[in-house]
Amino acid sequence: MNIKHEPDVAGHEWEASVSSWVDGEADLRAEELDSPYGRQIWDTYHLIGDVMRSQDLAIQPSERFYARVSAALDAEPAIVAPAPLARHHAWRFGLSGLAVAAAVASVVWMAKPFLAEPDAAPAARPVLAQAAESDANDPTLADYMAAHQDMAGAGPVRQVSYDSMGSR
Repeated sequence: MNIKHEPDVAGHEWEASVSSWVDGEADLRAEELDSPYGRQIWDTYHLIGDVMRSQDLAIQPSERFYARVSAALDAEPAIVAPAPLARHHAWRFGLSGLAVAAAVASVVWMAKPFLAEPDAAPAARPVLAQAAESDANDPTLADYMAAHQDMAGAGPVRQVSYDSMGSR
């Protein structure tokens, strides 16, 4: 039964079909097993099935076999896992929580005007300065405002002209 035979890929497929036939899952002609290698495969698969069905047929290893396996396992190098990464400090978690809280607060602060009720009366703002009626009619102030209108723009935000940017 110690026949050395190196089957090719088709041989592996044939062995799988013999295994399926022994299990009753496939069809195989008996003539295909009429060779020394075919008989060896037949005997091997039937021995495997017999041992699986009856523990009495299984070969019980000796204590010396167990000792050799144990020594071989002890002689193998241990697989060492990499060291764990440095633990994060507690203050890092605290700072990240603080950053999240700051982000939420800034979003709420920016969205607050849009979420206000439209019928609600605006809060009274304190008066920082009050112009006298005589200042509004002052012709020198009107000339000053007209002269500096181009620098100040129409409102509190400076207006930008893109017309001159193409000439650069």
